Formats: sequence, structure tokens, C-alpha cells
Amino acid sequence: MVKRFGQIIKIKPEGKEQYIKYHANPFPGVNEMIKACNLKNYSIYIRGDYMFSYFEYDGDDFDADMAKMAADPATQNWWDHVKPLMQPLEDRAEGEFWSDMQEIYHLD
Repeated sequence: MVKRFGQIIKIKPEGKEQYIKYHANPFPGVNEMIKACNLKNYSIYIRGDYMFSYFEYDGDDFDADMAKMAADPATQNWWDHVKPLMQPLEDRAEGEFWSDMQEIYHLD
């Protein structure tokens, strides 16, 4: 069964242009790891100082796949570059960077 995720975070105004440039040409291995961890239809949208991401997970063990991604050297390098450009929301849950959103409607 596919699980859908919506997440939100702020982008630092001084980091917006660089963040967009990084995503226009992701580092080698980043997209491949996303796919290897069973994430599909991954999109990031931006409006003002806010970014919204959407993705679908179709694997069997989300926590294990996220641990696999976090342990990947290419992903760690990527995060070292993009995370400083973002500002997590003040009301985020403990341990969150991007804040999960509650799905209230979906139509196939």
C-alpha cells in the first residue's frame, strides 16, 4: 500500500536562490538513493518563505529505508549543503526537520 506524505518547512530568504540552484542539478547519487529507498513522485514547491514537499512511499519498512538514506555518504553530503538553507518550523514535532502535514482529503 502506498503512503502519501506532505511536509512543510521555511526557506531562509538568503538561501532561496542557492536552494533552487541545487535542486536544478542534484548531486550524483542523490536521486538514485531517493528511488532506492522506495520514494516516488517526489516534488518540492516553493512560495515566499515556505516550501512544501510531496512524496509517496511504496516500500515495506519506512524507518529502515529512511535510515538507509541517512547513512548514505552522497545523501549526507547533499544534506550538508541544503539543510543550512532551511529553517524548520517552530511548532515541529520532536526530531522533525521538515514538518509532516496531516492529509485530510485525497481523490484518485
